[in-house]
This record gives sequence, C-alpha cells and structure tokens, in this order.
Amino acid sequence: MTETFAAVDLGASSGRVMAGRVGPGTLELQEVRRFPNRPVRVNGTLHWDVLGLYGNVLDGLRAAPAGLASVGIDSWAVDYGLLDADGKLIGNPVHYRDARTDGVMERIRAEVGDDLLYQTSGLQFLPFNTLYQLAADDLARARTMLMVPDLLAHWLTGAVGAERTNASTTGLLDVRDGAWSRDLVARLGLPAGILPPIREPGEVLGTLRPDVAEETGHPATLPVVAVGSHDTASAVAAVPTTTDRFAYISCGTWSLVGVELREPVLTEASRKANFTNEGGVDGTVRYLRNVMGLWLLQESMRAWGNPDLPSLLAEAAGVPGLRSIVDPDDPEFLPPGDMPARIAAHCRRRGFPEPATRAETVRCIMDSLALAHRATLRQASRLSGQEIDVVHLVGGGSRNELLCRLTADASGLPVVAGPVEATALGNVLTQARAHGLAGTLAESRALVAATQPLRRYEPSGDDARWAGAAARLGLAP
Repeated sequence: MTETFAAVDLGASSGRVMAGRVGPGTLELQEVRRFPNRPVRVNGTLHWDVLGLYGNVLDGLRAAPAGLASVGIDSWAVDYGLLDADGKLIGNPVHYRDARTDGVMERIRAEVGDDLLYQTSGLQFLPFNTLYQLAADDLARARTMLMVPDLLAHWLTGAVGAERTNASTTGLLDVRDGAWSRDLVARLGLPAGILPPIREPGEVLGTLRPDVAEETGHPATLPVVAVGSHDTASAVAAVPTTTDRFAYISCGTWSLVGVELREPVLTEASRKANFTNEGGVDGTVRYLRNVMGLWLLQESMRAWGNPDLPSLLAEAAGVPGLRSIVDPDDPEFLPPGDMPARIAAHCRRRGFPEPATRAETVRCIMDSLALAHRATLRQASRLSGQEIDVVHLVGGGSRNELLCRLTADASGLPVVAGPVEATALGNVLTQARAHGLAGTLAESRALVAATQPLRRYEPSGDDARWAGAAARLGLAP
C-alpha cells in the first residue's frame, strides 16, 4: 500500500509544498509549489508576511494531488503569532532578526539567572529565543500564542496546540518533563494562559475547516498531522544513518550541528559552551549548537546582485584555503546588511588578509563555516559523551560540494551529504508513521538511505592546518 502526503515546509528564505509517496521500499518527493519568504519592514519593525505564506500554502494544497492521506507543516523556530479573545491575529509575527530584543536577553539573564534558565529549558542563550521576544512584546490583548506552524495549522483546522519540538525552542518548556514551566513563566511575568496544550509529532491535530476544504478542493475529512514542526526536528528524523554513533549538520541559512540523545545534557560545561537541548521526534533530544550557517553567503550574494553561485563556488575552490577566516557566530553577522564589507572588517580587526575578490570572500565563508563545524562537532561529542563515526550533512547545504569537502577535512570525519530535502522527507515520514505506513525511526531512516541520492566525502587527513587555523580564531582545537 502506498499513500501520498503533503508536506508544507517553510524555511527562513523560501517555502514549498511537497507531495511525498510512501510505501514498502518507496519514498518519493514531488515539488508542488515553491515560493519566496521575504520579510517586510514596516515602521522600523521587521515582520514575516505570514498571510502571504498562508496564501501560498493554500495555493500549494490546491495544486497537490487528489487523495492525500494527510498534511503536515514545519517551519523555522522561535517566532509566533498572537491571537486575541476572538481568535484573530493581533499583528504579523515579528522576525527573529528584528532589533526589538536588543538587550532583553541580558536583562532577563541578570534578573532570573543563567542557572534557572538553562536548568529549566536546556536552551542555548540566543537573543531571539521566544521568551525574550515575549518579554519585548505587548501582550495586553493576547489570549493565545501559536508558533508559526501551529498558527497555520490553526487556520487550516481551527485546532489550537503547540507541537513539542517547536515549543522546545521557546525557552519556556521544561526540558525534563516536556511541559510548560509555570514557575519560569511566573518568574518572567508572562501570562501563562496564552500557552496552548502540547502536541506530540504523529498526533492528528484536526481536519480541514469547510471553507479551507472548499478553497483547496480537498475533502473536509483530510487530517492535518503534527510532525516535527521545527524544521530541524524533521530534518534530523530523515538523517540516513545506519549507526547510533553519528552527528548531523542541518545546513541552510543556519547550520544546526549536534548529536541525537535520549536525555538532555544540563551540565555547567554545557551551559558555558552554549549548547542547546531541543526536542526531537520520538522523545529524542537534539543536542546541538546553532552556527550562523549559509546566511553569510546568502547575504553576500544579495549584496552582489545574486551572481551565478556555482561559478563563484568553482572559483572559490581554487583560492588558497585558510588565508582569510572569520568567526561566523560573531553577533555582527546576525542582522541583514552588507555582509562582504563586514567580513572584510572582521578580517582586518583579527589581523587576517581582507578578501580582495568575490571568490576570496566565498572561500573565507566556506573555510570559516568548516572551522565552526569542526569546533562544534568536537564540543558536542566531548560534552555529551557521544562518540562520532560519521557526520550527516543534510539540507540545502548538502549541494555545496566545497563546503562538504571542507567540513570532512576540518572535522577529520567522513561526511555523507544528502538528502537535500531532508526536512520535507522527515515531515512526510512522520505522517506516514502516524498512518502505519512506516516503521520505527530507525526503519524510516533506513528507507531514506535506500531511496535517496547521497554522496560521501572522506577527510584529507591534514588536521594540523585546521588545528592551527582554529587556534588563530580562538576556537577549540
């Protein structure tokens, strides 16, 4: 028996609706609709165009094949919409890169204490985490907070809930019991009533509202299923691993670098290393750290007028390596803006040669990301006690041969690149498991490994150069 599922996958720069067929020995994806996800600045505030996204989701579902078994939605993390007492959206969700949280994290850490914050949520300290956004928001009219995928699911079905993997990125979920931390919410002075019930991946959230059914052409009986609604949770669920001793890099705008565990790591060393414990499918813990990722390249390309990327990467591959390097996690790289100029200034301050050409800037970014991957992988293994035999690099970054090769060289570990659409595959497989069409998490991953194109990169064995470069940047050797 083979069924078709619709995966709504929203990334920070684009969204897509995919149709996935799952059956014995079968896992196929077809892109139904792809659309840009462009933030909009209004009166100095950077917003997501969530209504535009929802319209594109409806268009995608309208174009999806008839006879769908269900629909699942995933997106980026931390951002949310607020509903008033009538269930109406109070305003377009604010983008996590907006400046409204400037200084908020520092204030709350001083008032509440790092120990309580980390022991409760296990989260990496990032200025855009949901609790800091809520502390900067006007909640006077708010009655319900819904993370972005939960908001879209609410508009499709009328159901209200918070899928656990995305809720785990808010800083308000207790990492030990998976429930909202009422104590922390009270300490922060936030209204506890706005937090909806927790939902698990695989739960049926509801069926299409009659008006949505009419607009999309699908029956009102079509269920919407909770998946790993944080896109990284879905991506990790589709890692094509055949061993437990693996690490993953979910590489796109961000690089999410870590290991999969059964229990959180809440040690003082973990807190000081700024590692995060986020929820995964089947109650797993995604122990990872956010690395700035291909955002540096994306913003550079935008500043240059979006030239041909494959040509630039080919040219960058011929540039001598590890000459100009930056710390991609420096806060100066977080906001939008002239990224090549910031990279040059960073190199100048650190005493490295400034990139003189676009190809040199691209090589600087690739080398720097590989160094950050190396440092984070080694920290993740050391802090968690999880040994690593192979690194699975999934997502859009898996198409970047230069980055994959450099990551293998830097880490000293084989890198298996692919699948590119890991998030959509994980979304589809979680739905299929809810319908009894896919087995355990391990069996689903084996199906990915058997059906999707993958490429393996072996390390060059030249660790001394990478160790020296890491030392020059002040990264762990």
